[in-house]
Amino acid sequence: MAGTDVLDIAPIGPEQSESVWPLSIEAGWNQNVRDWRFMLEAGRGFGCRGADGRWEASSLVLPVGPALSWVSMVLVTRSRRRVGLGTMLLKRCIEEVRAAGAVAGLDATEQGRPLYLTLGFHDLYAIRRWHLDGTIEALAPPASITLRPVESVDLSDLAHYDRPRSAMERSAIITHLARRRTELAWIAEDTSGECVGFVLGREGRVASSIGPVVAESEAIALALIARAASAVPGPFILDVPQVHRAIGAWLEGQGAVSPRAYMRMTLGEAKGPDDPACLFALAGPELG
Repeated sequence: MAGTDVLDIAPIGPEQSESVWPLSIEAGWNQNVRDWRFMLEAGRGFGCRGADGRWEASSLVLPVGPALSWVSMVLVTRSRRRVGLGTMLLKRCIEEVRAAGAVAGLDATEQGRPLYLTLGFHDLYAIRRWHLDGTIEALAPPASITLRPVESVDLSDLAHYDRPRSAMERSAIITHLARRRTELAWIAEDTSGECVGFVLGREGRVASSIGPVVAESEAIALALIARAASAVPGPFILDVPQVHRAIGAWLEGQGAVSPRAYMRMTLGEAKGPDDPACLFALAGPELG
């Protein structure tokens, strides 16, 4: 099997979450079976199987609004790399997004970005991935701001708050994350009870992810991050837009390290996703 011509692209369904999971394990990524199942239920997966029936490559399209879809989980097993499988699946995802009349978005690694540029993607903003090993102490929010656990009755309000600030429609993602790891789900409110920020998170294969974090200010975002990170033992992963230097400096002060960078990119123009002013940590490269 020297090329891609002998492999057909096949759909990957939620029932195949466990069988496709080894691809992200081999790559050293943090997703677990629960992540795969949610993404394949909420989006559309495409991949290629080998002669033994095992998944050798994967890709995924996750709609995050009528005009924007997130492309992720483009993975190829080590023995099948450098023969064009990843590019073939990426182009299939782009076709799916275009057929829906949407713009494709993704978070590119430093290694993948040159390929995406050749396909017409353009840069939006840089992201730093932070690894934080230990549990930290809670940080007091600004005066007049209170933090409390997210409850089921808050979910529609969180989606409403998130929509204009993330430029995404991700109520399903918010609901999934809020119910999945309740200890990491916190809301910030002002004296009138209005939402001014929230944090969500999830357990992963090797670390808990903290994000998204959406808030009116860095001070509120920092309090939310610290509250989530003090609720459960580490290690933690956070993907922070590089423009939020105070967040990065605080994480570094807590002993966090940043071994990896991403670039948020889109293929075409999408109004809003280029502005991370209120996005202090992302849901992750796989969720947008």
